[in-house]
Amino acid sequence: MSLNEELVAPAAEAFANPYLEGPYAPTQQEVTVTDLPVLHGEIPADLDGVYVRNGPNPQFAPQGRYHWFDGDGMLHAVHFENGRADYRNRFVRTAEFEAERAAGTALWRGVIEPWDDNPPGDRRERNSANTDVVFHHGNLLATWYRAGKPYALDPITLETRGGDTFHGTLTCEMSAHAKVDERTEELVFFDYGIHTPYLRYGVADPGGTVTHFTGIDLPGPRLPHDMAITENYSILMDLPLYNDPRAAAAGRFKLFFDRELPSRFAILPRYGDATEVRWFEAAPGYIYHSVNAWEEGEEIVLVACRVSKPSPVTDRTNPLAQLLAYLRPEATLHRYRFNLRTGATTEEPMDEVNTEFPAIDQGRTGHPNRWSYQMRLSVDHTMLFDAVVKYDVRTGAKQTQEFGPGIAGSEVTVVPRPGGRGEDDAWLTMFATDIRTGASEVWIYDAADLAAGPSCRLGLPVRVPLGFHATWVSGDRMRAAAAPSESAS
Repeated sequence: MSLNEELVAPAAEAFANPYLEGPYAPTQQEVTVTDLPVLHGEIPADLDGVYVRNGPNPQFAPQGRYHWFDGDGMLHAVHFENGRADYRNRFVRTAEFEAERAAGTALWRGVIEPWDDNPPGDRRERNSANTDVVFHHGNLLATWYRAGKPYALDPITLETRGGDTFHGTLTCEMSAHAKVDERTEELVFFDYGIHTPYLRYGVADPGGTVTHFTGIDLPGPRLPHDMAITENYSILMDLPLYNDPRAAAAGRFKLFFDRELPSRFAILPRYGDATEVRWFEAAPGYIYHSVNAWEEGEEIVLVACRVSKPSPVTDRTNPLAQLLAYLRPEATLHRYRFNLRTGATTEEPMDEVNTEFPAIDQGRTGHPNRWSYQMRLSVDHTMLFDAVVKYDVRTGAKQTQEFGPGIAGSEVTVVPRPGGRGEDDAWLTMFATDIRTGASEVWIYDAADLAAGPSCRLGLPVRVPLGFHATWVSGDRMRAAAAPSESAS
């Protein structure tokens, strides 16, 4: 995902914003529904845990031009236990959400509007906590792509516990895609901004205390969206897509893709500092989401969804044209190899199909894996997921399962079967929405047999707006987690 370029065009009010309509339209109702009806198949008896997805859901009519990334965060969760499934959705009650609720109207303008009229603050941007969600130290953590305070929520009730300070040890903000190493239960994160050091990196222990933190200088402000980890290293990114400095000084965004600059990857030990960073260069491009990374002998392998043309050319007579174009990225599976002995980088495309929002067995994050389940992006007017693609990340071989006419999917999660005999001996969970009727369902696939279609479909009495990223929290991890964090305040 990215910010869209500053627009100089006719008033946006004359143009309908599709990200406020149809399958994207917000819902104001927070509900709890027990015993979801089974429409097809049966709920696997061994499903034990929570599937949670984050996404934007404005509580009030937006001021000015609305970007899909502006909406208030809302979590949608399905709790599986003992052959039953319950659904909840709740707003993430950020400080900005509460301020606007008290005022009864939107107070902040979005990321493509000038900040001049926003309430005063350190950044004057609105942290919507609407992008990703991970589980750590007993909390769901809702995060924001522009970097902000992570918000802690109860993994079952979805009650907002507050902005998480990590027991007072989090001295920076946190970008959306922090990584949890489920083998060590450490959380590895980064922060970026417009002040030096432009990139900040840290590690939190299983109890939610930041035990390592360092700053890393870049040539200037950048807009990294994701990172990756291996068993012993972390990979941070300096990519040649950034905000025009003059626009930034004026409190606006105007993205610039510098094709003369390489993509750079910083590799450092998990507990390393800036003096231990090794930089590797590759062809210019942009990466919204990494699939996974791992160590192979002297090399580090990174598999990611790479965008070769992150700055689209569009019809500037429509003030929403650039916004719509940036929300239809053309990303393809790509593999990098960084040789720690020679300092050389090799890279290769692995496919030509436009896929994004990768999901793997989260327990293999930072370790060798074989399968990635990615959303195929349709070529519609907006960003829609019309199929799930199962990739063999070792060979690039793929299997595609389309959702069917009028059905839009959601980022899946991979749920390993207890005692499973292989990496794809697992379930996939997903929200599915019929964009023709607005009806939403929960679909469950056998990860080893996508061609069979969903083995179970659960009905939902409410519509789930299309959104962003998801996570799976197993019952075992929830039960083994420490008591609810006291760092939320």
